[in-house]
Amino acid sequence: METNSLFFTFGRPFSPLYSLAMRLRESLYRRGMLPSYRFEVPVVSVGNLTMGGTGKTPMVQYLARLFQEHGFRPAIVSRGYGGAARGKVNLVSDGSNLLLNAHAAGDEPRLLAETLPGVPVLTGIVRRLPARRALEMGADVLLLDDGFQHLPIVRDIDLVLFNTDRLAGNSRVFPGGDLREPVAALRRATGFVMTGVHEANRERAERFAELLRSKFPDTPIAFAGLQMEGLVEVASSGMIVPANAGPLQGAPCFGFCGIAHPELFRQTLTDQGFAPAGFLGLSDHQRYGEAQLDRLLTLARKSGAQWLLTTEKDLVKLAGRAAQLPLPLYGLRMRVAADEDFARTMLEHLESRKARR
Repeated sequence: METNSLFFTFGRPFSPLYSLAMRLRESLYRRGMLPSYRFEVPVVSVGNLTMGGTGKTPMVQYLARLFQEHGFRPAIVSRGYGGAARGKVNLVSDGSNLLLNAHAAGDEPRLLAETLPGVPVLTGIVRRLPARRALEMGADVLLLDDGFQHLPIVRDIDLVLFNTDRLAGNSRVFPGGDLREPVAALRRATGFVMTGVHEANRERAERFAELLRSKFPDTPIAFAGLQMEGLVEVASSGMIVPANAGPLQGAPCFGFCGIAHPELFRQTLTDQGFAPAGFLGLSDHQRYGEAQLDRLLTLARKSGAQWLLTTEKDLVKLAGRAAQLPLPLYGLRMRVAADEDFARTMLEHLESRKARR
């Protein structure tokens, strides 16, 4: 946080230039001066206005399962940030087989592929290319992961997520703040979702929702929390599977993660009753080399921890190393719990847009 604050302080004079560039870019797409592509199936984008985590991956999981349960054949299209694969189209999963590991695919696409059987996951920098491939594979709805700023693809539903504990950060545009675009960009959204909502911060979520309503009165707002589904571990096959930690759950653990806001995971561990003996927060999309693992294990031993606990996203990246670690390694699987009205609205929008095509 201190590093970010210092960076934002020095970057503040450049924010108006970046903001102007983003406004110009949006205007060029809106006027058709830059090409955009409309697909013959509904496109649902899950994104955010701020940098860092707002719960996009759990929301994509939630929507993919929701659509599957109601007879749709969703496919997920991602840029594949952090993945080594450089093909125009990278098939992480065809819905039946996992074809790329986390190093090649990126941690989030691999996690989505592992946790969503029957849902193809594809990556590519030019996302219309994997999107087209997904349609050839039989998808009848496309889910764009982190798609709000990806204007070349026309979307039918454009969700913008706000983490309730972070909101809009310092409300300044990069590089002077947390915003990827000016606030005015939110007029593109078809819905806002307040994520990470629980009893302790619900009032904060509702206050921010009122602020959004005052500026964008025609855009609906939903609230979504996270529920612990359970612990997971790496099986001998290399797959992530549900686990029973048994007596270890009462023993001291060492928590760690490489996500946008590590402090939120630390709070989650406390809220779920784990009370870690120590904790290490790492940068988002952290790669676990020998030096990083040695540091982690040294801290864990010094804390007196008997096992390691991380996010499911980090566990995916450590799948090939878990068996060699001197302490048992588990991940915490969380699942979105959203309003029933939100699920019904999403399905109604999808059905109506599909009917009009």
